[in-house]
Amino acid sequence: MAHPVSPLAPASFPEMPPVAGVKLAAAETGIRYKNRPDVLMAVLPAGTSVAGCFTTSKSRSAPVDWCVSALRGGKARAVVINAGNANAFTGKAGTATVRAVAKTAAKALGCKPTEVFQASTGVIGEPLNPVPITGALEYLATRAAEDQWSMAARAIMTTDTFPKGATAQVKLGRATVTINGIAKGSGMIAPDMATMLAFVFTDAALPPRILQQLLARSVRKSFNCVTVDGDTSTSDTLLAFATGAAGSPLEKLKSADDKRLAAFAKALDAVCLNLALQVAKDGEGAEKLIEIAITGAENDRAAHRIAMSIANSPLVKTQLPAKTRTGAASSWPWARLAKRLSATSCESESAASPLRRTACAMLPIKKPRLCRT
Repeated sequence: MAHPVSPLAPASFPEMPPVAGVKLAAAETGIRYKNRPDVLMAVLPAGTSVAGCFTTSKSRSAPVDWCVSALRGGKARAVVINAGNANAFTGKAGTATVRAVAKTAAKALGCKPTEVFQASTGVIGEPLNPVPITGALEYLATRAAEDQWSMAARAIMTTDTFPKGATAQVKLGRATVTINGIAKGSGMIAPDMATMLAFVFTDAALPPRILQQLLARSVRKSFNCVTVDGDTSTSDTLLAFATGAAGSPLEKLKSADDKRLAAFAKALDAVCLNLALQVAKDGEGAEKLIEIAITGAENDRAAHRIAMSIANSPLVKTQLPAKTRTGAASSWPWARLAKRLSATSCESESAASPLRRTACAMLPIKKPRLCRT
């Protein structure tokens, strides 16, 4: 049963402090929705580092293809997001739209088109007219402000029932840095990202290669550990931007394994996990949020495979909300769990998969936790 607002939604949108160097603005362009913002622009200072993780779909949308290519430059001046049309399965017309948006935004900001990143969400298969977006970009560029986080989160919503945001502050060397993130997602939620857009901004001074390593690790422990309906989309995009405006860059920083990054990495993990869980909580019609913890598996990869096999099982899902005749919650579907464990074991690459030593626990989540194996 659908709800106007998910019963799992947080009580309120979090108070999100400014991120030095990041300015936001949104506009109503009427791409699909009326009387609400549907185009968001985040303006970033010159030299901002960028990293990204994207859908594993073989049919990526035009904005995803654009971002994957632009990411090679490692720098960003803006990200433009529209809601209502995914610009996916749109062929040459879709490519022409992202080029037009990038060119117009670059002119407004005085940067290269390849420093303008893009994301689109909404209906698939319909051409996206660039004019409503390009016509708003100069206005957005001049009116962007640092305190528009709630508005930004609302501007990228489609079937979402609540805006999603998360924030953290942490010491990095001599600087105190802020990490803010916003996301959208409600359907087509599955591992390897989903019909999901997420954007993380920090004022930390980090080179693109290090930011990419940190982001990829966070994704494996957060966004790629949630599932709602088992479907993967064409538009999944997670972009991270580091403006460097907090100053005090770490000297001789060569790897994400540097111990000086430990606290920052933990804070980034927390923001990504918070956003990923909010996306799961807003799954279309969702009334329960369940954590599956696997112990005794061969390795993390095997544990992940087993957990996702259980989580995506229609048999298990239909049992979870069941009630007894007295109205009390029914017992956990252990027989169905055992069936999925056995099936996953048979599919394992290792003939000696230690199923007898594998234990599974399914627990309602009370507070965010990193995936455990």
